[in-house]
Amino acid sequence: MQTVMIVGAGKGGTAILKIMKETAMLEVIAVVDRNPEAPGLLMAKEEGILTGTDWRQLIKQDIDIIVEVTGDKDVFFELRDAMGKNAVLIPGSVAFLIAGLIEEKEDLITGIQNETYKHDLIFNSTGDGMIVINKDSKVILFNRSAEKMTGTRREQAIGRHIYEVISGSQLPRVLETRRVEANQELLLNNGLKIITTRIPMVGEDNELIGAISVFKDSTEVMKLAEEITNLKEIQTMLQAIIQSSDEAISVVDENGRGLLINPAYSRITELSEEQIIGKPATADISEGESVHMKVLQTRRAVRGVPMRVGPKKKEVVVNVAPVIVDGILKGSVGVIHDVSEIQNLNRELNRARQIIRTLEAKYSFEDIIGDSEEMKIAIEQARLGAKTPATVLLRGESGTGKELFAHAIHNASDRKYNKFIRVNCAALSESLLESELFGYEEGAFSGAKRGGKRGLFEEANNGSIFLDEIGELTAGTQAKLLRVLQEKEITRVGGTKPIQINVRVIAATNVNLEKGIAAGTFREDLYYRLNRMPIHIPSLRKRKEDIPLLCGRLIQKINLEYGRNVEGVTEAAIDKLMDYDWPGNVRELDNILGRAIIFMNYNDIDIDEHHVPELSKKETIGQDETKLSVAIPPKTLAQLVDKYEEKMILQTLQQMGGNKTLTAKSLGLSVRNLYYKLEKHGIANYGMQ
Repeated sequence: MQTVMIVGAGKGGTAILKIMKETAMLEVIAVVDRNPEAPGLLMAKEEGILTGTDWRQLIKQDIDIIVEVTGDKDVFFELRDAMGKNAVLIPGSVAFLIAGLIEEKEDLITGIQNETYKHDLIFNSTGDGMIVINKDSKVILFNRSAEKMTGTRREQAIGRHIYEVISGSQLPRVLETRRVEANQELLLNNGLKIITTRIPMVGEDNELIGAISVFKDSTEVMKLAEEITNLKEIQTMLQAIIQSSDEAISVVDENGRGLLINPAYSRITELSEEQIIGKPATADISEGESVHMKVLQTRRAVRGVPMRVGPKKKEVVVNVAPVIVDGILKGSVGVIHDVSEIQNLNRELNRARQIIRTLEAKYSFEDIIGDSEEMKIAIEQARLGAKTPATVLLRGESGTGKELFAHAIHNASDRKYNKFIRVNCAALSESLLESELFGYEEGAFSGAKRGGKRGLFEEANNGSIFLDEIGELTAGTQAKLLRVLQEKEITRVGGTKPIQINVRVIAATNVNLEKGIAAGTFREDLYYRLNRMPIHIPSLRKRKEDIPLLCGRLIQKINLEYGRNVEGVTEAAIDKLMDYDWPGNVRELDNILGRAIIFMNYNDIDIDEHHVPELSKKETIGQDETKLSVAIPPKTLAQLVDKYEEKMILQTLQQMGGNKTLTAKSLGLSVRNLYYKLEKHGIANYGMQ
């Protein structure tokens, strides 16, 4: 390896240094520039290369090549006079040319090596033996499978005549005849019998290049033949399984003609094979449309379709899926369930759900729908939060999915096998909320249970507790919650002994807590404890591109709830939905889709524009008071009173900055009563942040 000194460390010298660093043939041992801050000097120092500002002090080094990149003729001539006899002085332009050629050469070598590696990888990854000879019958390729079957190593075979490797090889004959010999038996030198195909290799100009042999162990070929022979037995076994199944199964071909039914199907429908096999798919239907035919037309599975079958019009629910082999539709398979059996199962399922809802979270991050950038950020933050024990504060408008996020965070944490408790802080009065959260001792108040009661924090020990609408907590409850977060302990109502707990708190709010702090209704120290990991869930109007995805998931859910089979939403309906601002967010979208599906005909498969009710924006507070009136002027005293009540609540909410607790106090109402009136007047979403 030759040593190099670069004189000049500006842009040109830096570029040459970078090129020579990548070259294995040259080693840069010194870099010189009059400017100590030259970029080339700084790079050389980082690489541990000798540097200096005067080349005269470094020219005494054992240097083979000096590259002058200063552009100063005087420097070039001085270097020429001062360098040793064995050193070579190269101007920068020539150095660039040489370095480029070296780099190009190394790139070509690397490219050839990569291609050779790929070819070797392909040849050696196959289970078939492969041997290639040139036109002189000498082996030029011998893959690993050939090594394994012949017992000869590649190094011993390459370059030798094929007869020296396999004495009975017929590849030389293929060179002479130029004919393909397919599926020929051959006995190898080690006694292994193979099945081989020999192919001559001819170039573009019809010149003979060589020949290739691809071969398999004959025992593998025989095994494959046995597997094909056993296919009929497998088919017979599959048919036996279908016949013995307790599930009622029917199979039709691609034309909708009956192919197969099992005894369970005959038991439910009371129809025999003679009445179904070879008959149209509608033969068993007494009321309803053929799901088999619909699946054959759409090539999509259909589930949960109610209909009546057989002479006694048995009520059933049908699931049908297409049978597609190598992209070709071969028919469809249907499974029917007796509704009476399903009703029993539903009763059991509902009981199980009631138990599960009190013990664990139902949703995971896979249930959260959204491809918008805002939603992806919120999901990523929530995933990070789930991996830590930190308190999480979910912020967003009503209906954005804060509870869904809380479920997902719990299920993605190491507490997922423990309880998940949900609490709506605005739905309970102060005294009731405190006893529910922290429990109470025996005799703590009138009506207290004997022996006291464990609170929700104790129930959630080692798990998670979700405190929804945290902004509605009163000052006393806020203080107790702060102690829970700081000290990890609670004290029951009427008790004096603190109880240690290990609970992960997930809080949620749709109000502006910062305004609450300014108004004195929310403790600042509690805010900082809760706001350790805030996650802002975007409103639906800020992620409208997610509406088509949300519609798909919500329609699946509504189909199961209502027993419908709606497939999607038309583009016109999507445009109408996208043009609305959704003050109620995803909850409102769910309501609109559910309402549309209820009024759809059973024959309709897509929600169209005319199915979607008219969507109009509500007038904002602060406009002319006449705009707050309903479309039809009130005529009765009760209507006038209701309208005045709505107007006063709106005015007070505006004065209190949207704070419902202060609004309730100002109007002399309880928070719970205020929420009732907000729902009554359809203004529950006012003031959401």
